[in-house]
Amino acid sequence: MAKPLSITRSLPTFSVTWRAYFEMTKPKVVALMLLTVLVGMCLAVPNAVPVQPLLAGMLGIAMMAGSAAALNHLIDRRIDGLMARTYNRPLPKGRISATRALIFAASLGSLGFIVLYSLVNPLTAWLTFASLIGYALVYTAYLKRATSQNIVIGGLAGAMPPLLGWMAVTNEFHGHALLLVIIIFTWTPPHFWALAIHRRAEYAKVDIPMLPVTHGVEFTKTCILLYTVLLAIACLLPVLVGMCGPVYFVSSSLLSTGFIYKAWQLKYRDHDGLAMQVFRFSIYHLMLLFMALLLDHYLWS
Repeated sequence: MAKPLSITRSLPTFSVTWRAYFEMTKPKVVALMLLTVLVGMCLAVPNAVPVQPLLAGMLGIAMMAGSAAALNHLIDRRIDGLMARTYNRPLPKGRISATRALIFAASLGSLGFIVLYSLVNPLTAWLTFASLIGYALVYTAYLKRATSQNIVIGGLAGAMPPLLGWMAVTNEFHGHALLLVIIIFTWTPPHFWALAIHRRAEYAKVDIPMLPVTHGVEFTKTCILLYTVLLAIACLLPVLVGMCGPVYFVSSSLLSTGFIYKAWQLKYRDHDGLAMQVFRFSIYHLMLLFMALLLDHYLWS
């Protein structure tokens, strides 16, 4: 009777470990990123996306994005343990060792690269790999600790998914895909700076030079407001080049107006919890914006 009891007791441990590895991939962040990948794929072709690049592309990009997220957990494990937002992550809590985290990230990333290289195309595989390096090493390991403009410079790696999706289907660069990159690149600073305002004391505690820490909260609020205006302009670029029609134009205009208003509130009518409201609104802004791109493509094209 002892053996079955031992197996039964091992099941909860397996479940906890599996969940810890899954948590390291930042599934919510990857899910939003995959939406932008899907939109890039759909906008690249006038009709239905071919099945193989659709499925293999989404899988390979998701795996490499999860690998980059796991490397982020690994590199930031010391400061994560000191911050209220991240102290309960698997590595600071000791649910996964650093060695196992590295093996997991390397294995997941390698598998994702193989999927993209063999089942999609080499161009997508290599650019996805470059994005992984840009986020996990250039941003997380260096820029994050080196300059208050870390999220501006490092945001380029996080803005690449729609281009990756486009290339997975067409195997080529295209100016329209780059417009989608510009939108996410411009969206990233106001999105993250709102969170940085809310967590300013924690970033200061671990010596991470986020903009609110180095230049103050009021300066950061001004930057957020200016970036939301810049983002509104960037969101109009697909319309100006004839890439999108009225469905996207109306949707993006409403979303941009809402984001600018929330940023204006943060600057001139701030109250407790507003920075996090702006942060959450920015997530819905990007999600709805790309859904509008998708809807417009199939209704207007």
